[in-house]
Amino acid sequence: MTPHDPTPATVDFDVDLTSQEVLRRAQVMAALGPDWDPIEVLRGEEAAYDLLYSGLDAEQQRVYDELVAAGVLPARGSGRAAA
Repeated sequence: MTPHDPTPATVDFDVDLTSQEVLRRAQVMAALGPDWDPIEVLRGEEAAYDLLYSGLDAEQQRVYDELVAAGVLPARGSGRAAA
């Protein structure tokens, strides 16, 4: 950079966050506790989605189908919202 050049010089800057990430993950697992069951959590989420998309009227079902077709919502089961 010359004295009359307004362009600032760039400097490479690297930070290794490996140890902080390991600590963060350990703290998350400690906060979840020994009784945390990820499989049961997933089952609960599936049940919640089933309930959320159940009992849709014809217009709601049409919008749901459009959102699934557009990739906004994931396809579930038979491709129809739960009855």
